Amino acid sequence: MRRLSIPDLTNGLASAVPGHRAGTGGVALSAGGERSHPEGRHVHEFPEAFLILDGHGDIEIDGHASPIAAGDVLVVAPGEDHHLVSSVHRPLVIVWLHLRAAE
Repeated sequence: MRRLSIPDLTNGLASAVPGHRAGTGGVALSAGGERSHPEGRHVHEFPEAFLILDGHGDIEIDGHASPIAAGDVLVVAPGEDHHLVSSVHRPLVIVWLHLRAAE
């Protein structure tokens, strides 16, 4: 996983993840204490970016937790098992983007 901040994206997401562009995506509002993808292992064959708009919590990458907060931009590498865990007191609001190879 790579950690950036929103100002790091002044030249666009393509500069942060060369050779890729945004594909599908959305906005997610987490309930306090919620863990994304609770069913178990969650991986992709492509990078995924998360823009943390509000709140704080943790990101679990291959079983290791790191704190995250509003303003962070996270780029999860292909094959990394990843989950977001929202704070009970300040739940996460995120934008997620599945990245695709640029054409």
